[in-house]
Amino acid sequence: MGAETFLGGNESNMSVTVEKLEKSMAKLKITVSAEQLDKAIESAYQKNKGKIQIPGFRKGKAPRKMIEQMYGKGVFYEDAANELIESEYPKAATECGEDVVSSPKIDVEQLEAGKDFIFTAEVALKPPVKLGKYKGVEVPKMDVEVTDEDVDAEIDKQRNTNARTVEVTDRAVAMNDIVTLDFEGFVDGVAFQGGKGTDYPLTIGSGSFIPGFEEQLVGFEIGKEGDVNVTFPEDYQAEDLAGKAATFKCTVKAIKAKELPELNDEFASDVSDFDTLAEYKEDVKNKLVERKTNEEKAKREDLVVKAVIEDSEMELPEAMIETQQRQIVNDFAQRLQMQGMNFDQYMQYTGNTVDKMLEQVKPQAIERIQARLVLEAVAEAENITVSDEDFEEELKKMAEQYKMELDKLKSLMADAELKQMRDDLAVQKAAEFLVENVKESAKKAAAKKTAKKADDEAEEKTAKKTTRKTTKKADDEATAEEKPKRATRKKKTEEEA
Repeated sequence: MGAETFLGGNESNMSVTVEKLEKSMAKLKITVSAEQLDKAIESAYQKNKGKIQIPGFRKGKAPRKMIEQMYGKGVFYEDAANELIESEYPKAATECGEDVVSSPKIDVEQLEAGKDFIFTAEVALKPPVKLGKYKGVEVPKMDVEVTDEDVDAEIDKQRNTNARTVEVTDRAVAMNDIVTLDFEGFVDGVAFQGGKGTDYPLTIGSGSFIPGFEEQLVGFEIGKEGDVNVTFPEDYQAEDLAGKAATFKCTVKAIKAKELPELNDEFASDVSDFDTLAEYKEDVKNKLVERKTNEEKAKREDLVVKAVIEDSEMELPEAMIETQQRQIVNDFAQRLQMQGMNFDQYMQYTGNTVDKMLEQVKPQAIERIQARLVLEAVAEAENITVSDEDFEEELKKMAEQYKMELDKLKSLMADAELKQMRDDLAVQKAAEFLVENVKESAKKAAAKKTAKKADDEAEEKTAKKTTRKTTKKADDEATAEEKPKRATRKKKTEEEA
């Protein structure tokens, strides 16, 4: 445990001291003046008085002292404390001079009218990183190749997107059909929660249901009930169903099939800016090359960063990991909401819980933190910074993306957001540095190999020359002088390589 460090108060009448703990943890002790606390209590009274009924007073008109006499002196303390914690903790975290990397664990030490409000915040600090080897990291060579099959598969996706859906009444279910399905699942003859669906649209072969379910629907006829027998995976989200055999009573109510458009010049002109199929195929190929190149670049970057992590040393505070876990889950919930799905409904449907999901994303959280820390360490070690020109260019891209004037975007971004954006750009530049260094290292290795080959050839010529029979002393001396000169060139070449 480290000694406390006192930091002076500011215009908001707040002061903070820092106590360093073990494993990159710290306790911030935050003191807010009694005057600020009284203002917060008055604010809490003003917000809540309309909800309080006191005999003899109209609702919302009872004096504060009367309410405190009836409900206790501390009736407004909790709201006042929450208001001050919300406003003063961020200031304390900034002014303490430490790099806080977790959500705080708050504990109130003193809360009484007329006295200073004192609370503590236990937080994780950015842990130190001891970088290992990060230059010349070896990663497998990745070649980008786009085959005719790749192009055809990509075009087939476009054909599926533009396909017509037609009703099928003269045959049974086939792979890739879209069926309207009623089903109900049973385990040991008993229906289970979440195992029933009505008019459910299912594409056969999509993998939407548990393994083996969709394949067994092939051959079902419209209107006829049939059984589908499956076994839930051992790692199924709903633990009461994991690994158990189930029977689903299924009825296919309708079958639809896709009719793909014919692959010709007309199709090409409908789905692209090109008049011929050949031109369209060439464009698809070029885009696939670009996409695969970017994918391979991302994979290469990922491999390099993982290799650097493996060779570096750092100890992550648990609070830092937990904060990242919650961030990942929150991001997932927001994406669900953007897709029109409620997070709670999703959890109920999948049989998952927040605690389980937090545990599931923990490895991802650790990997994210480690990657960020080593890249920040590389940026610091290599003095990698983001120029004002690069930063301005990135802001312009963001403004174009949001269809907003640049000045308007800047006015909406807080200083902390701008700093975070600049830090993110520096981290990305550090990742690019690692990848470029790997490529540069490969070039040097090739150059060294070429230089060695040239030296070997030179030595072979020298050896042949010295074995020739000669009677002239001058030739002997010339040969003797030539040996060390060639040796010197060899050494110099190796040093340059």
